Formats: sequence, structure tokens, C-alpha cells
Amino acid sequence: MIRSTILLLIFSLLLATSLAGECEVCTKVIDDVRESMGEKKTWKSKPAVEAALDKYCKKKELGVREKKICYYLTPIKRDVAQPFSLGIPSSKVCKKLEKVNPEVCSVRFPVKTGNMEKKDYTKLRVKQLKQILADRGVECKGCAEKAEFVKRVTDTDHMEEL
Repeated sequence: MIRSTILLLIFSLLLATSLAGECEVCTKVIDDVRESMGEKKTWKSKPAVEAALDKYCKKKELGVREKKICYYLTPIKRDVAQPFSLGIPSSKVCKKLEKVNPEVCSVRFPVKTGNMEKKDYTKLRVKQLKQILADRGVECKGCAEKAEFVKRVTDTDHMEEL
């Protein structure tokens, strides 16, 4: 019983890392709800899944992004419970939910910049550079080229994320 749960968690983690960046926060929330429910038998009950999702979303120690996903998932918890109860992997549950609410997969974790060297910023995409600036609360008005975004990110390297 425990072995199968561990194997399922490992499988879902591998699947999540293979789809890194796609619905990453939603996948984490679904995995956390699954983990909180314990045995796989309890996953089959849709009311139990809905209750577990409500309980998870009421936790006070949730991060900003997890709270945002809860905001999106709470109104559609029946749509969450259906594929969840069938044992579908978290990433696929989130992809199905994206059809109901496209914002479910738009929430992403911030790009880690703590141990990056300045030359590594050039390897990032413009979208990621914009996200780093947004996390720091900085705008890059008039930036059109990637080099300008890289310069702005390196100039604001001393700033912490909001």
C-alpha cells in the first residue's frame, strides 16, 4: 500500500519535471491535495476530493501562487474531482482544467535568480526576463531588444522579489 503510494508520487514528480513550466503551480496543488488525502481508496470519492481541496485551500501557510490557484479551483471543484477521482496524473488534471478556466495554467513560480551569474541572464527568454522584473516590481519602459531587458535585470540585481 505504502509502496504503491510512493511509486505514484515518484511517477507524478517525474511527470511534473518533464512538463516543467506547464501548469506547475496547479500540479503542485493537486499533488499536495493527493498527499493530504492519504490512501488511494479515498481518491475515488468525489465529495472527499472536494472536501480535501477545501481543507487545503483554507490553510494559512499557503504561498501567494497556491492561494491564486485555490481561487481558480474552488468554483470548479467538481470539475477537479472528476479526473482526480479517476487517478489521472496531476499534470493532466490541470491540462483538463485549463479548458474550463485558462488561467489555471498561467500561474507560474518565479524564475530563480539567486545563484545565477550575470552572463546567465542572456540565456533566458525575454518572457522570463520580464517576469523577473515584474517580481522585483520594476518596469522596463522603452525596452524593445533582449539586451535592454538583460541590462535592466542586471541593474536591478540587488533588489529582492516582492
